Amino acid sequence: MRFNSIIPELSVKNLLISKIFYLEILEFTLEYERIENSFMFLSYGKAQIMLQQINGYWETGKMEHPFGRGVNFQIGCSDVETLVKKLLSNGYGLFQDIEEVSYKENEIEHRVKEFLVQDPDGYLLRFSQSIC
Repeated sequence: MRFNSIIPELSVKNLLISKIFYLEILEFTLEYERIENSFMFLSYGKAQIMLQQINGYWETGKMEHPFGRGVNFQIGCSDVETLVKKLLSNGYGLFQDIEEVSYKENEIEHRVKEFLVQDPDGYLLRFSQSIC
C-alpha cells in the first residue's frame, strides 16, 4: 500500500458508529484495522484517513462535539448526487447542500459540484466532483 504524505487521524467517540458511517454509507474502503487499539485506516479513491477511538493520547484540549472545528476535509468523488441520496436515505442531513462553485488556480478556473456533511463526531467532510 502506498501512503499519502499527509494522512489525518481523527479521534472519534465510538469507532463502531464511525465504521458504519464511513464504510456502509460513504463507501470508504477499510484498508486495515487494529481492533485491539480501536483504530482503522480507510481510503476513498486517493484520499486516506485514519480513525482512532478517543484514548487520551494526543489530545490538546477537551474533546467536545463537534470535533474538528475550523477544518474541513475535501474529498474528491465522481458522483456527489448519488452520495447525497445515500446520506439522506440513511437519516444524515447535510451541512451544505450540493452547489456548483469555481475555484481559481492562478489563471485556471476549476468548476466543481460539492456538498458538506458532518460525520457522527462533527468533523466536516466536503465531497467535491469536478465538472470541467
